[in-house]
Amino acid sequence: MLAFIVRRLVVSAGVLLAGTFLAYCLVALSGDPLARLRQDNTPGVEDRIAEMTDRLNLDTPVPLRYLQWLGSASKCLVPFAAECDLGQSVRGQDVTFLLGNAVSSTLQLITVATFTAMIVGVIVGIVTALRQYSRLDYATTLASFFFVSLPLFWFAVLLKQYVAIDLNDWLADPTVSLPAAAIVGVISGLIWASAIGGDRRRVWISFGIAFAATAGALLILSASGWFASPGLGPVVVTVVGGAAALGLTALLAGFRYRHVLYAALATAAVGAILNLALDQVLSDPSYLTLIGLLLLAVAIAGGVGYALGGLQRKQAIQTSIGVAVIMSVTIFIDRMLSAWGNYFDAVDGRVVATFGSRTPNYDGGTWGNLLDTATHLLLPTIALILVSVATYSRYTRASMLEVMNQDYVRTARSKGLTERTVIVRHAFRNGLIPITTLMAFDVAGLMGGAVITETVFAWQGMGFMFVTALRDVDPNPAMAFFLVTGLAAVVFNMLADIAYAYLDPRIRLS
Repeated sequence: MLAFIVRRLVVSAGVLLAGTFLAYCLVALSGDPLARLRQDNTPGVEDRIAEMTDRLNLDTPVPLRYLQWLGSASKCLVPFAAECDLGQSVRGQDVTFLLGNAVSSTLQLITVATFTAMIVGVIVGIVTALRQYSRLDYATTLASFFFVSLPLFWFAVLLKQYVAIDLNDWLADPTVSLPAAAIVGVISGLIWASAIGGDRRRVWISFGIAFAATAGALLILSASGWFASPGLGPVVVTVVGGAAALGLTALLAGFRYRHVLYAALATAAVGAILNLALDQVLSDPSYLTLIGLLLLAVAIAGGVGYALGGLQRKQAIQTSIGVAVIMSVTIFIDRMLSAWGNYFDAVDGRVVATFGSRTPNYDGGTWGNLLDTATHLLLPTIALILVSVATYSRYTRASMLEVMNQDYVRTARSKGLTERTVIVRHAFRNGLIPITTLMAFDVAGLMGGAVITETVFAWQGMGFMFVTALRDVDPNPAMAFFLVTGLAAVVFNMLADIAYAYLDPRIRLS
């Protein structure tokens, strides 16, 4: 494995050098950065032309200019060895500073969208593969093709109109009418009836329960004023923890292993207690405190799983950590919603943002600032998720259907293993191998920014920086873009290769 990684690093370095050289030459020869100044007739323009020529080394041949850039950029690849220097833009801005802001904005935009799309898409793909040719499979296939074929720029504009503007107008007086609750209830009933399936009687029962629960919940929340002042509270946090314990136990171990269930429920109980005990600490924590509390929650959950797991200790630890993470996210959302009233007043009721990454001059403390970031992420995240979920669900479905027909899956069933064990431990693990490649390319590609999404929502990330650099014939910011995306492609493809060996021990890299 070590020899394989070394060879891949050497080959990747060569590819990266060739790619950056070609990209630098194409950007540098695509136009004249001094074109605007040459058309300027104001006094002192000659001095400004000379200053920019010297600052950007425009009097140096392009290949030698690339070598100068490469010598400075190589400092960025050696941690703590030297100060990173990516040159300056045509506007005199430090490219390293521009890149830092762009990468930060892009990571905010793609992190939640990418990992949510991966999780949801893989789950939907597995379920539809297990329910092949069912109502759910047909409905999911139709929705997948619909979202994949949507023009992203058009869909983003629709989100701004019907989610942002209309939702903000509704939040001025957030009440749910009986017809609106009935329509949402019908949609929920159709989704759950398709998901659960079964004979006609079971479908109608599922539809009725989902319809009544959804419509009733909306009417109760509207009557109680929850939409005007949303929140979860300790009761909901506890219920979510208990549901996570039951669900993860059923998925990872099965209820026949009581020790795993006890460990998961104990973790949920500890989480509910700590949520109340740490109320003062969570009132306005720093970001470092939040990270420390998450690590503490994972450590406690691992300890509970180890202590109560018995012979199924490994599964108990995994289940307990999963419960801890889910409860931590729920508590995080609950605390963030506690800043709703202050934030609502600060933005004059226009809670769902349509452009930018934050509200100018707003400081609502840790939770208020996080809520501000979340509302700005909402629309671009939805736009990216729906397209990506459709892709992941189709790939996962096809991969799982292929794996489910393999001999080792039939052998596992013939040995008397439970269906959960056959799916989770045998089929799913091998079905993830082609999905791993897709994930690696997806994450590496999104590191370059979602150009269309960033343009529509005025999100100044990597894509915005790259488009601006091309328009201004500005090689240094464009090369910073290629450097980050090239390194991301190399790193994530190598991680995918390593993941192959972990997912399937039969694979040997030589």
